[in-house]
This record gives sequence, C-alpha cells and structure tokens, in this order.
Amino acid sequence: MKLIIATIKPFKLEEVREALTNAGVRGMMVTEIKGFGSQSGHTEIYRGAEYAVNFVPKIKLEIVVPATMADQIVETITKTAKTGKIGDGKIFVLEVEQAMRVRTGETNEEAL
Repeated sequence: MKLIIATIKPFKLEEVREALTNAGVRGMMVTEIKGFGSQSGHTEIYRGAEYAVNFVPKIKLEIVVPATMADQIVETITKTAKTGKIGDGKIFVLEVEQAMRVRTGETNEEAL
C-alpha cells in the first residue's frame, strides 16, 4: 500500500476530488494548511498598510491506495491540479506498513 500526500491550490479541491473518485479512490483525508515554497508568499494592502503574507493557503490530501494504483492516482492528481503557474503543489508517495478499519478489524488492503 502507498500513502499519497498532495498539496494543491484550494480552488482545485472539488475538481481533484471528482477525478480521484472516478479513478477509484474510495476515501481521502483533506486538511486546510498554510505553507510556502518557491511561491514564498506575497504582500497585500489592508486598510492602507502593506504587510507580508508569508504563508500561502493550500489543501493537503492524504490518500492510501493499493501499490498498483499509486502511479495512476499521482498522474490523476497532477493532471487535475495543474494550472501551469507557480504554487501548483507537490506530491509525495510513501510506503504504508499496515492499515486497519476500526469498526470491522479488517486489515491492510481490505481496510481501504
């Protein structure tokens, strides 16, 4: 099994969720986060004063899938979340040693 962690722009969430559902993803965790990378923030003016916004709002997706699906899911996220502009996000893929569904006690891929 693989854990896919993706950061995307907030306005892309619904489009990415729809594409992942169509690709066979049955569940995911979504978190609102703030961060910076190459984009490194920007300045804004509020009530006449300029101030720096050092962290940019992002959405973090966490998805656990069978290892055989990982490449397809990464490709789906990449195609759907891409705008071609700086700050489109990142995707990380990690190994998952064990998974368990609390309600039924099912483990590993059956728990997904």
